[in-house]
Amino acid sequence: VQLQASGGGLVQAGGSLRLSCAASGRTLSRYGMGWFRQAPGKDRAFVAAISWSGGLTIYADSVKGRFTISRDNAKNTVYLQMNSLKPEDTAVYYCAAEFSSRTSDNEKAYDLWGQGTLVTVSS
Repeated sequence: VQLQASGGGLVQAGGSLRLSCAASGRTLSRYGMGWFRQAPGKDRAFVAAISWSGGLTIYADSVKGRFTISRDNAKNTVYLQMNSLKPEDTAVYYCAAEFSSRTSDNEKAYDLWGQGTLVTVSS
């Protein structure tokens, strides 16, 4: 199975982007899913996670109220809607799958990672 993240790009501060994470080769419907990001010169950090059913979501404090994680299990895809973007949101964004069906903010809990998509927010 592979995860393919897409939707990154260059956007001005205050703008919006929607990232997608599509899976091939295996259904994601039973897995917890998460988004993480790595800014230049920094460690990878948690952004948001969603339970297998979509009924539970958790967010990093830095994105609460601005970002929304969602999933469409019929399309085998997870989304990250990012609004009111700030220059400090600039990073490579990674999606990941957690095979134990938990909803975790710990990257060590995740078993499968996508390749990342770059988001650049200009001031």
